[in-house]
Amino acid sequence: MAATIGTETGAVLVNPAAKSRTAAGMRSILLPLGLAFFVLAVWQIYVTVADIPSVILPSPISIAYYIVDRHDILLMHAIPTTVESAVGFLLALALGVSIAILITYSPVAREALYPNLVFFQLIPKIALAPLFIIWLGIGPQSRIAFSIFIAFFPVVIATTAGLLSVDKSILRLCRSLTATEWQIFTSVRFPAALPHIFSGMKIAITLSIIGVIIGEFITAQAGLGYLIIFATARADTEVSMAAIVVLCICGLLLYGMVAVAEAIANRFYSADSR
Repeated sequence: MAATIGTETGAVLVNPAAKSRTAAGMRSILLPLGLAFFVLAVWQIYVTVADIPSVILPSPISIAYYIVDRHDILLMHAIPTTVESAVGFLLALALGVSIAILITYSPVAREALYPNLVFFQLIPKIALAPLFIIWLGIGPQSRIAFSIFIAFFPVVIATTAGLLSVDKSILRLCRSLTATEWQIFTSVRFPAALPHIFSGMKIAITLSIIGVIIGEFITAQAGLGYLIIFATARADTEVSMAAIVVLCICGLLLYGMVAVAEAIANRFYSADSR
């Protein structure tokens, strides 16, 4: 119990472990926020004291004012970027987990695929972006495909590591109890691999956003990447910085959704194990 009431004094006795977890949770929130506010304050003071032109470096306050005043335009461009990033991430997740399962259960596939996956990962991804435009056109399909291309590799590596990390003695015990491979996968391998899978997902969600933005840099009529390039060409640094801030917010929302999914999965499998 997190707290108990004394029978004689009526005082509330707080569990030290619960208090420690609360303090750790508050610290994990306050420290990043404090650092962010400190950086923004230094930025604002530097721009004001040094009288830096907004075309070179706008102040955080002016960027915030622009975001509030022109939130409709920013939202209009944020929606396609966020949707395409989410779609690319989900498809990269499905592809990455499927390849990882194939590599785990098939030594032939592991020997054939793994070296080629590493080879393709070494190719500079931005060099292939124009080819995706040629192959798939200027629509969202090329940006989503490019997002999948650069985001699925971390999922493959992390999932494979997780599926292969199960203790061999546990697998032998399951087989001795006549458990099928599907039962072993759903009850042993997959739950054990979840921390690795979500680690790969957290990397993949950031890469999927980068892939979409690169595609919007090259050819797009909407999206935050398009807005950044358009504003930069007009030397409108304030708009570019505002679009970058909104892009960061969208990225944090997508990353937070992955973190929430991880918490739900951990709670589900921990409850299931009991």
